Amino acid sequence: MWMIEIVPLYLKNILHNNMPKSLIVFILSFLILLSLLFVQHQQQKENQVQAVIPLIGFSLLDIEGTSHSIAEWQGKIRIINFWATWCPPCLKEIPSFIALQNEYGKQKLQFIGIAIDDQQLVEDYMAFSDINYPILMAELEGAKIAKQLGNTVNAIPYTVIVNQQNQIIFRQPGELSQQTIRTIIQPLLLE
Repeated sequence: MWMIEIVPLYLKNILHNNMPKSLIVFILSFLILLSLLFVQHQQQKENQVQAVIPLIGFSLLDIEGTSHSIAEWQGKIRIINFWATWCPPCLKEIPSFIALQNEYGKQKLQFIGIAIDDQQLVEDYMAFSDINYPILMAELEGAKIAKQLGNTVNAIPYTVIVNQQNQIIFRQPGELSQQTIRTIIQPLLLE
């Protein structure tokens, strides 16, 4: 979108400086080609098939101090989300996760939040939120687990979707949309 705003200003400057028309055509052609390549790259990224990897076993404590193994939810579609209270995109995702857990929870879907954060901050946040899925505390260990689950860029939020066969079938560094989740889980719910 930034190119749309910059190109007219750039052309205005070029025309005022009496630049040769062939150079103007070359620059415009180059910018159009660059835009097309960017769009093509984005489409390829979206269509890229992710390698399926097995979910590793791990256990973490919830905010009450009870230990939970990730295997506790085996046989369900698991959406594991690494988040923190200081992360605006993380907090933006949570209402969608709550809605989807309400909608699909009885159909073998389970969201699991893994907080890479201070426990007191998480408790304070949960006191005024309506999170309806388990929140596990990871603090420093969370980044290590996320990396083992495919987070090679140390992004937060980071979300993985695990099928009923205990395989990670989708990984998303950064914010994850409700529509993307629906697209991925719909075929799994039919299995």
